This record gives sequence, C-alpha cells and structure tokens, in this order.
Amino acid sequence: MIAKWIKVRVKPEKRQDFLEAIEVDALGSERDEPGCVRFNVLQDESDENVYYFYEVYVDEAAVEAHRAAPHYAVWQAAAHTLDGPVERVECQSVFPADPGYWTGK
Repeated sequence: MIAKWIKVRVKPEKRQDFLEAIEVDALGSERDEPGCVRFNVLQDESDENVYYFYEVYVDEAAVEAHRAAPHYAVWQAAAHTLDGPVERVECQSVFPADPGYWTGK
C-alpha cells in the first residue's frame, strides 16, 4: 500500500472554491477508483486555512490512475486557491498490512 500525507494552505478568500474542488476529487477517488482505498480531507484545528489529505492506494498504478481521473483535473484546476507550496510525505502502510483490510474483500 502507498500512503500519502499532503498539507496545503488555502487563501482565505478562496476557501469555498478549494472545498468544492477537493470534495469532487476525494469523493470521486473513493467512489470511482478501485485502487484508491482511502481519501480523507482534514482541516487543522488551530488554522482553518490549513488542510491535510490522507490518501491510500494499492500500488503505483493506482496512483497513476488517480492522476488521470477527471475528478483529479477538477482539483488541479483549483491550484489558484492555494497559498504556498503543497507539502507531501510519501509513506508505506505498515499496519494494517492485509490488503483485504483496505479493499474490504
């Protein structure tokens, strides 16, 4: 499993545009991508303009499929809503290790 922890800061005046775009991407990812097993969007408790994405994919092919999906293009088109660079941390899932846990199979 490949896990990604993404941190973004959003321009306050563009927050609603950001939320609409990331909702399309997150829901589309979990609903339409068999290789995406989790896509959570979290808001920082102390700064309402900071958001985190926790994404889990079964393999690199699933990550590439995600980047080719129409809902990802919606998110890419919302880049103007961000205030600063995107911070990324790439991880591998350790526990739970069983692929059946993630896929529900």
